[in-house]
Amino acid sequence: MTRPPTAVVICAYTLDRWDDLHEAVLSAAAQQPVPDEIVLVIDHNDALLERAGRELGPEVPGLRVVANVRRQGLSGARNTALELLDAEVVAFLDDDACADPEWLVRLTAPYVDPAVIAVGGSATPRWSDGAARPVTLPATDGQAWGELDWVVGCSYQGQPTSTRTVRNVMGCNMSFRREVFVSVGGFSEDLGRVGRTPLGCEETELCIRATTARPDARVVFEPTARVRHHVSDDRLTWSYLLHRCYAEGVSKAAVSAMVGQDKALATERGYVTTVLPRGVLRCLGGAVRDGGARLRALAGAAAIVGGLSATVLGYARGKAAAPVVLGRSVPRLEQASGAAR
Repeated sequence: MTRPPTAVVICAYTLDRWDDLHEAVLSAAAQQPVPDEIVLVIDHNDALLERAGRELGPEVPGLRVVANVRRQGLSGARNTALELLDAEVVAFLDDDACADPEWLVRLTAPYVDPAVIAVGGSATPRWSDGAARPVTLPATDGQAWGELDWVVGCSYQGQPTSTRTVRNVMGCNMSFRREVFVSVGGFSEDLGRVGRTPLGCEETELCIRATTARPDARVVFEPTARVRHHVSDDRLTWSYLLHRCYAEGVSKAAVSAMVGQDKALATERGYVTTVLPRGVLRCLGGAVRDGGARLRALAGAAAIVGGLSATVLGYARGKAAAPVVLGRSVPRLEQASGAAR
C-alpha cells in the first residue's frame, strides 16, 4: 500500500512519560514507508526539551525537536508543529501511545477519496505492568473496549468496528489533510489539555468547523489503524474518572457555545441513551448471575452512572460560565509555510 506525503506530530509536556515518549517516537520512525517528517513538540518544559534533543534527536534520523512557541497546552503545541509543516497529511500520535507497524499506511489509506479530510484510528488501552482492567472502566468480557475507555483516551464501546464516516476523530490517533488548517485554521487554543488538566474536545470542534465549511467533506474512523495507549495507574482511580468526566462536560459546553448544541452533542445523544444504559444493565445482570464478582459488577455500574452524572454536572457548569469566543485563538496557516525547509 502507498500513502500521501505525511508528517507525524508528537507533543509532550513531562519527563514522567519519558519511556512512553521514547517508545512512541520509535514506533513512528519504524513505519513503512518512513514518514516524510517527524516533529516532536515540547510544551514549555526546558528540561524535557534538552533531553529530547540530546537523546532522541541522534537516535531517530530526521526527527525535529522543537519548543511550543504558542500558548501552553496541547492545542498550542499542535499548532506550533502545523506552522512548520507542509506535508499533504499531518498525523498526530500521543506521547504515551505506541503505533502498530502498519498504522500510518492504514491511517492514510482513506485519503484516496478526495472528500476525506480527516481520518482517525483506534486506541486500545495498555495497563501498567500487565494489570487487569480496573473497575472504574467496565467492559464486556473478551472485549478490548469498554463504555468509558474514552476517559483514558482510548476507543470505546459504541464506536464503529469497521471503516465508517463519523463526526470527529480522537486526539490520541488522528490525521488531517493540511488543507483543513489552511482553510479553517488550526486547533482552538481555548480548548484542549494543559499539563494534567484533562480538558479536551479541540479535535471535535475542529472537525465540526471543517465539515461546516465544506459540507461534502468526510471524517472517517479506520479501526485497523491501531495504537496501544498506555494508561498510567493515576488514571485508574475514582477521583480521576469523575474529574475527567466533569472536565469533558465543561469542554462539551464550550464546543456547544462555539458550534451550537445540536452539532456539539449529535454523537453523544445516542451514546447516552443507548450505549450507557446497556452497560449498566450488563453490569447489574452480572451482579445477579455471578455472586463471586458481584462487587466488581456493581462498581462497574456505579462507574457508568457516576461518570455520566459528573459529565452532566460539568456541562451545566460550563453552560453557566462565560462563553468561549471562536476564532480568538485559532491560528491561520499559509498554503505552504516553507518554514520546515
